[in-house]
Amino acid sequence: MNSICSAFTFTLMLVGLAVHPPISALGADQETQPNFVVFLVDDLGYMDVGANNPDCFYETPNINRLSESGMRFTDGYAANPVCSPTRFSLMTGRYPTRVRATNFFSGKRSGRFNPAPLNDNMPLDEITIAQALKANGYGTFFAGKWHLGESKEYFPQNRGFDINIGGHTKGGPYTGKKYFAPFENPEMEVESPAGDHLPDRLARDTAAFIDANKDKPFLAYLSFYSVHTPLMGRPDLVAKYKAKADKINGVEFAEEEQVTGVTPRKVRVLQKHAVYAAMVEAMDQAVGKVLKQLDDSGVADNTVVIFTSDNGGLSTSEGSPTSNLPLRGGKGWVYEGGIREPWIIRYPGVTTPGSVSAEPICSIDLFPTIASAANIKVDHEIDGIDVRPALDGKSLDREALFWHYPHYSNQGGIPGGAIRMGNFKLFERYEDGRVHLYDLASDIGESHDLATDMPDRVTMMRNRLHQWYESVDAKFLQPKGNAIPWSPASAE
Repeated sequence: MNSICSAFTFTLMLVGLAVHPPISALGADQETQPNFVVFLVDDLGYMDVGANNPDCFYETPNINRLSESGMRFTDGYAANPVCSPTRFSLMTGRYPTRVRATNFFSGKRSGRFNPAPLNDNMPLDEITIAQALKANGYGTFFAGKWHLGESKEYFPQNRGFDINIGGHTKGGPYTGKKYFAPFENPEMEVESPAGDHLPDRLARDTAAFIDANKDKPFLAYLSFYSVHTPLMGRPDLVAKYKAKADKINGVEFAEEEQVTGVTPRKVRVLQKHAVYAAMVEAMDQAVGKVLKQLDDSGVADNTVVIFTSDNGGLSTSEGSPTSNLPLRGGKGWVYEGGIREPWIIRYPGVTTPGSVSAEPICSIDLFPTIASAANIKVDHEIDGIDVRPALDGKSLDREALFWHYPHYSNQGGIPGGAIRMGNFKLFERYEDGRVHLYDLASDIGESHDLATDMPDRVTMMRNRLHQWYESVDAKFLQPKGNAIPWSPASAE
């Protein structure tokens, strides 16, 4: 693992997590510390933004402009194909496998076998990026979806955020999963007027925090509930996209790979879902409001803006509202459609406007990159790396990226693990241990299995993946009745 400095190490030994160390312990200088705005969208696919997809059905002008003013990553990833594990990795810089946070909290669906043991809370001894920044004089703000613990002690206000607007245990909007007020969310002290739209509310609160904290360094973390189900859009935008969809002809669904013991699925292959489109555009408008506030408050030139998603687009269940083509699969799948995400970073004075990088980056990299930019030194071990060299157009010294999903997803996905080394990706199925090898440089759709053609590469990558399993104490599928699943030990 990589080592990044934290003032927490010495403090924890003395007084526990409740007390933060002095700023001087980290050597951070507020005069040189940039602000940070993080946009995390729920279930937004790589192909759901115009910056990545010139033929995108959904209109995302504000996200596109953010890309044009910063750096867009073509090979950006989530650490997991579903939400909670990726959110853990963004907060901590660590692979969720280390703490058995490998599925959404509390997903325990079984299939042919039972899933691996699951931890439903982000452990309290995990250091979050908010805690690291707060200990160094930053104001910290969270709005939106949290989904990292079952009780209040795990909520944002107890994990380093000064302010929490709406973050709680659930994976969707609170009572009735509402996108329109009254929200009845216990973590929103002030209720919105009837009919208020949730992304608008979260954007307003984020903008207000930015303006109130423009004279000190801050972290504003806007974690949209959008575009997660339930599918609910503003009527004006729904009408707009229904008219647009009526002009599009073509097959909307195709057969999808089926997993034993899981309800058969189809996959959407054409973007034209009007309600989903309305949700995407409303989220984009909310992004625009926050970006405008940075300009209005005079802090845009000293603010690092990061935009990403927690997993791939929802293409195989729950209405299957979007298509990830040419990527294979979607949310709940370890194929590229489930883990390759929109990634945009705007770092004024560092990123070249409109630049594009093919360097693989991942949600585990958020913590170390922000800590480094804030001149914060930490000494606990993490898995991510500082991607700032890539922002300068340089290569990253990264051996591999890893994924571990020992579960049957709600979306019909295959329990499995993966490793990416260079442009090659090895996918290992956990039910029977079969492996597949893909060259992502020429086969982004993972349709041409090279495993039989390149046995030496398969052996090398599989061995490295298994070494990683051991290093993070990975857990695997469990027996179901008399059925015994494969495990790495059986492959030795």
